[in-house]
Amino acid sequence: MKFNISTIMLIGALGITPLCYAESAPNKTSMEEFKQETQDLLETLEAYTVEQKDEAIVKTKIALDNLDERIDAVEKDVHESWSEMDKEAREEASESLKELRKQRNQAAEWYGNMKNSSGKTWGHMKKGFSDAYKDLNDSWEKSENEFGSK
Repeated sequence: MKFNISTIMLIGALGITPLCYAESAPNKTSMEEFKQETQDLLETLEAYTVEQKDEAIVKTKIALDNLDERIDAVEKDVHESWSEMDKEAREEASESLKELRKQRNQAAEWYGNMKNSSGKTWGHMKKGFSDAYKDLNDSWEKSENEFGSK
């Protein structure tokens, strides 16, 4: 009988442990990590010449895809907390998410322009994307500050 109880306890502990880690791991990345990734991307992008355009486009696309995952995760978190929020918090959450999506779409437009740019316009397109991505970073930080404390 002791063997069965011990076995069940061990199986339970092994089963619960991954769940505990699973909950903390998807807890997205922190604002500091996002800031660092943004800074790294923008510094890397700035250094790319028109001859390195293809590589810049790939790195930029990866950054946008990662950002989409983060925004989706925030939207999911807001959705899951919706019933617990008061009217003001719901409005703030909706507005912040709307602003994040707007800034993300602006960055995506610049990404498209950068992707289709010629040698003559490469520098201008890189700057446009960088500025849009910085604005997105600011919006993300604002949202993080608003909802991180609530």
